[in-house]
Amino acid sequence: MAEKKTSACVIGGGPAGLSTAYTLSQNDIDTVVLEMGTQVGGISRTIERNGFRFDLGGHRFFTKDPEVEDLFREVLGDEIIWVDRSSKIYYHNKYFDYPLKPANALLGMGLGTTARCIFDYGLVKARGLYRKPEIVSLEDWVTNEFGGELFRQFFKDYTEKVWGIDCDRIDAEWAAQRIKGLSLRVAIKDALLPSKNGKVKTLIDKFMYPRLGIGRISENLAERVEGMDNEVRMGQKAVAVNHEGGRVTSVEVADGKGGYSLEVGELVSSMPLTGLVKVMRPQAPDDVLEAADSLRYRDLITVNLIVDKPQITDLTWIYIHDPAITLGRIHEPKNWSPAMAPEGKSSLVTEYFCFEGGEVWEMDDQALIDLTIEDLDQRLHFLRKQEVMDAFVVRIPKAYPMYELGYERRLKKVLDYVNGFTNLQIIGRYGTYKYNNMDHSMKTGMLAARNIMGESHDISQVNLDKEYHEEKAAE
Repeated sequence: MAEKKTSACVIGGGPAGLSTAYTLSQNDIDTVVLEMGTQVGGISRTIERNGFRFDLGGHRFFTKDPEVEDLFREVLGDEIIWVDRSSKIYYHNKYFDYPLKPANALLGMGLGTTARCIFDYGLVKARGLYRKPEIVSLEDWVTNEFGGELFRQFFKDYTEKVWGIDCDRIDAEWAAQRIKGLSLRVAIKDALLPSKNGKVKTLIDKFMYPRLGIGRISENLAERVEGMDNEVRMGQKAVAVNHEGGRVTSVEVADGKGGYSLEVGELVSSMPLTGLVKVMRPQAPDDVLEAADSLRYRDLITVNLIVDKPQITDLTWIYIHDPAITLGRIHEPKNWSPAMAPEGKSSLVTEYFCFEGGEVWEMDDQALIDLTIEDLDQRLHFLRKQEVMDAFVVRIPKAYPMYELGYERRLKKVLDYVNGFTNLQIIGRYGTYKYNNMDHSMKTGMLAARNIMGESHDISQVNLDKEYHEEKAAE
């Protein structure tokens, strides 16, 4: 096996890993990025097909961190456009505004259901004045914030579709990270008296987006890294991480050509944390491997359709809460940027949340395409079967870390082991096993680079900002 050497090695060519490489490159540090795929971007990549461009699900860019926004603007420049945010929930054969608006909910649910939602919300809040509720699961958290009736009407079915387990088995920490700061009271107040200070992120109505798709962030970062004489190597899989005396010494790389060993001074990993501990050599302790095996990810499939009509919807997202429809979310790329589809044509990206090896994952591509078209035609009435010109399927393993009850204890054991290596840092959603948004992941990458440069930053503190809000169940 050939021997090579670099000052810093970054595993993973997504926004996190490339933010690390870009920051190191700006400071003249020899860096190699190892990306196992054929395209940079990870789950935030954009696929081009016959003049149409598809993101792997809708990824908007938003940040409250000035440094991350500066990096975004620097690498994209005049490619940035502003997009009007427009989301709907499809439930019980009706469409509801998201975030919920009282008038829309009243007309959609009916007076009786609306009255029960408001009464139940008031009852929960009144009880809280006398006895602090025990918040353990996502169901506990949402019920305490919205009331039990609204939880059952708008959260339960969709959340269980996304995660594949009951809401009482999902840790409350997931809700605290993803939908914190938004309550029924806040939603009603914002609908009637829109906030001007922008403090509640879930209610913003515009976001920044690259004109040619979210993958342009990673593509531009990679181009700049290579322009500063560093390397972004494609089709390179890290199959072993060698260590000695508490330090990583080298990475064994499979490249389809016999492989090689890369000696490293510093290692930054955005590969799935559970996978990283399994390739450590010498092998990680048995209890660490057992803990890693118990941490699960939710997987994702996108069915992407090319459609012979100029526009299908006027929305950026549609959340399909209806449990009778298998797909979970839809977006129309052209509504994000006109450049995502040729003039006179459009496309759809539909998302299926599933487990690798499960029934949906194991369906063949044509069966998935047929199921998708049938639901879009017969149930949702978005298009007719004959309007679909082309379709293809993308499978994305380990898309979302799962916050199952008890995960924190098992995660701590894995993190304690990984953090014991003095020249190893973990970044990004995959690497930290944390449901980060894109800006959080980019920030972890930037901080990892600065640590290599001699600064001292605790990457685990990223995405703990109580003023940062996000309503989407999956991004």
